[in-house]
Amino acid sequence: MKKSIFVSMISGTIGGILFSLGMCMALIPEWNSFKPGVIMGVAGMIVLLIMIVVWRKMENKPPVKPSGKTIGAVLISIIGSLLLGVGMCLTMVWSHMVIGIIIGIVGIVTLLCLIPFIKGLK
Repeated sequence: MKKSIFVSMISGTIGGILFSLGMCMALIPEWNSFKPGVIMGVAGMIVLLIMIVVWRKMENKPPVKPSGKTIGAVLISIIGSLLLGVGMCLTMVWSHMVIGIIIGIVGIVTLLCLIPFIKGLK
């Protein structure tokens, strides 16, 4: 295994865990930890952004240049992730099973739309 892949795997795991735990802390009202959850989620996002920069440097790739397609892909992924998360919260936390499943499926379909958006159809 290349060193760059190992570093990105470890930092991606740490950033993902921080981000997901922070979002759980912020969104589950019984925990009463909204502010610490937001701080932990932001810390996870920072770790993930640093991981991208470090991985690209280790692979000798140029920095990502923002284009319309890049911004569109980021927006689609944010919307899809939020829809999937809201659907899961509606189902598991607030006991709105049917609407939660529908919103979660819409989020999954939105995330699946990223594949043809990024790779294109041939």
